[in-house]
Amino acid sequence: MARVLIVGGSGFLGSELARRATAAGWETAATYCSSRPDAVPGVTWHRLDLRDPARVDEVMTGAAPDAVINTTSGQGDWAITADGSVRVALAVARYGCRLVHVSSDAVFSGSRISYDESCLPDPVTPYGAAKAAAETAVRLLTPAAAVARTSLIIGHGGSAHERMVHDLAAGTREGVLFTDVVRCPVQVEDLAAALLELALSDRSGMFHLAGPDALSRHELGVLIARRDGLDAARLPAGRRAGTPVPGALEVRLVGTTTREQLRTRLRGAREFLQAP
Repeated sequence: MARVLIVGGSGFLGSELARRATAAGWETAATYCSSRPDAVPGVTWHRLDLRDPARVDEVMTGAAPDAVINTTSGQGDWAITADGSVRVALAVARYGCRLVHVSSDAVFSGSRISYDESCLPDPVTPYGAAKAAAETAVRLLTPAAAVARTSLIIGHGGSAHERMVHDLAAGTREGVLFTDVVRCPVQVEDLAAALLELALSDRSGMFHLAGPDALSRHELGVLIARRDGLDAARLPAGRRAGTPVPGALEVRLVGTTTREQLRTRLRGAREFLQAP
């Protein structure tokens, strides 16, 4: 039986990975930082603050994984997103196990719109810069690792974007959904399946795990509203260009090379958000 350690297992993606790994028969360990998640049958939980290098080693020793999947976001906290990922990569290199590192389309500025696996990072936000630094460190310290960039992650109502759409439709939250911010959303179950496939393989390098549909934040919100029986006309629209809100406008992850190497099919948002 393969043993996997999911760093950031209490998060939206990490918890889906934990569920799928145990269902597939993996011996699964996962980490949390502040509050321990509700019990997931078959998962052994470890408290981990990635700012503590000694604790990283303790968790690695206790879990004794064959593969590590690092899903940590850190929300732009350099000590977690960048330095923490370096500590995970160093520990993986010492223990000689497999590493799959999850990165983000935030590493790109949007200046060229479409980005394939060969494109180099050019971030314009602190979060993007931290993610780009983590990518560089992982590829240097663990050349056999797989680095998987992804985009907006959507689930069955549990993602931040889905919650925002519900709040906006209910009038309980202020804000707008941008019509000029474009990404390639991915379904959380598809993404988790692809990451587990990578963990089982010996493929290294860069992978783009995003859906084939490029949608604006507002277009995505309308699809979510229709799926969930909400009034899409209540979703406020606006443009981010010209506002002080930082970040890239249009970033499309092109995953042609990735699709040639993986069996897992990543559905587009228009497919996985079809109204019932």
